[in-house]
Amino acid sequence: QVQLVESGGGLVQAGGSLRLSCAASGSIFRAFRMGWYRQAPGKQRELVASITSGGMTNYADSVRGRFSISRDNAKTTVYLQMNSLKPEDTAAYYCNVFDRGANYWGQGTQVTVSS
Repeated sequence: QVQLVESGGGLVQAGGSLRLSCAASGSIFRAFRMGWYRQAPGKQRELVASITSGGMTNYADSVRGRFSISRDNAKTTVYLQMNSLKPEDTAAYYCNVFDRGANYWGQGTQVTVSS
């Protein structure tokens, strides 16, 4: 059993910043890849950013240069620093862990950016 606990969402004005955290616990081996996805109303879930256990990162074009993903391997925790937020970043953000061939998801945290 794997549990993902997210925190850090909220309401912020355009241009502001938020930091999301996701702590993984349970039967995690080494969490090969951890990341964040988001889903806005009426849209498909999309990858925001991911990071492997070796530190390789991947970003959606829409957030590159504004968002930064990092992880603490000892704590199996992944962070998403979001700067220069835009109204179009408004969505539910979901933590994702890929470990030993299986995908695990958090419950989601809402990020709302007002104009």
